[in-house]
Amino acid sequence: MKSDFLKYQAQTSPYPLALAVKEAKGSYIYDTDGKAYLDFVAGVSANTLGHQHPTVTEAIKKQLDLYTHVMVYGEFIQKPQLELCKLLANTLPGDFSVYLTNSGTEACEGALKLAKRHTKRSEIIAARNSYHGNTQGSMSVSGAEQQNRAFRPLVPGTRFIAFNNEADLSKITHKTAAVILETIQGGAGFIVPKNDYLEKVQQRCNEVGALLILDEIQTGIGRTGKFWGFENYGVTPDIIITGKGLGGGMPIGAFIAKSSVMNLLKENPTLGHITTFGGHPVIAAAGVATMQTLEDSSLIEETLRKEQLIREHLQHPLIKEIRGKGLMLAAILETPELAAKVVHACLERGLILFFLLFEGRALRITPPLNISDEEIIKGCQIIVTTLEREKS
Repeated sequence: MKSDFLKYQAQTSPYPLALAVKEAKGSYIYDTDGKAYLDFVAGVSANTLGHQHPTVTEAIKKQLDLYTHVMVYGEFIQKPQLELCKLLANTLPGDFSVYLTNSGTEACEGALKLAKRHTKRSEIIAARNSYHGNTQGSMSVSGAEQQNRAFRPLVPGTRFIAFNNEADLSKITHKTAAVILETIQGGAGFIVPKNDYLEKVQQRCNEVGALLILDEIQTGIGRTGKFWGFENYGVTPDIIITGKGLGGGMPIGAFIAKSSVMNLLKENPTLGHITTFGGHPVIAAAGVATMQTLEDSSLIEETLRKEQLIREHLQHPLIKEIRGKGLMLAAILETPELAAKVVHACLERGLILFFLLFEGRALRITPPLNISDEEIIKGCQIIVTTLEREKS
């Protein structure tokens, strides 16, 4: 399989982990030799309830027996789509409308278009070292030149500010259509907002008539102790982008805005944003099951206690700090070389970790929200043991 994988499947890096997967269940992935790997990554924050959660799996199977794709988004009334949109809208104060997409980057594209349409402005303000996706528009508002330079020219009109830098807020002006930020910067190293930063950004946006777009693709769906990450910081954005964990392991995205704003996509021109497979009924059914499971449990609140458990058991001189919130954490080591060694050594010892895009020293720790305390302690012990061997 590995030779065929390298020959036939397009690669995204020179050195993929190349774990040959046979099956996955709960917090574990099993390779083709039957070896179990404790999953501390959850499909890069996508598998909110772990692997093969019975409620999500049953919802998928049930919908498969009814129908799959029947019509492009927004034309036919399909119960899974409608239920998911209603559940999402009800997490927010006021009258919100939801546009379901295939991925987070597509949701980002839709959000940017909507902001320009609403404000009749073209300038976008984004943060350095941000990441919002890999399509052309999303890359244009992602502030990492090492990722972007090979693909220029991108969409013009973006200015960049430093995250958590209040002095930069003066760059948000009456020319600005929207400010797009990650609630917690992901690829940069799980950088949390400080000193009421997001509130100050929103205040500045209100002063100049710009919209605030918050990218909740990683922070949303319960990962930081609230359903939306921004609930931790006293703001409600004008447009929300989500994806990843919403589908319970299935591919999904959505952008959400006040109905009065979202309705602008209906005319002048009509079909202002269209998608064939966005809101696919099978995937929407998985999203509904994921949200209802979270709603009916204490898993979201438990993320903060589990964060403390990780911090308690993940202590070692080679760990300089642990960044992030809830079950969106990054252990920062001394060098990128050490981080790479630890990721590969832990994989050999049955623990899946991963990297962050722009912070090479980081170990990504984003396990399923329903990971057990025993599994958390086990994973932390593997990391500490690995670090101890590297130290010696």
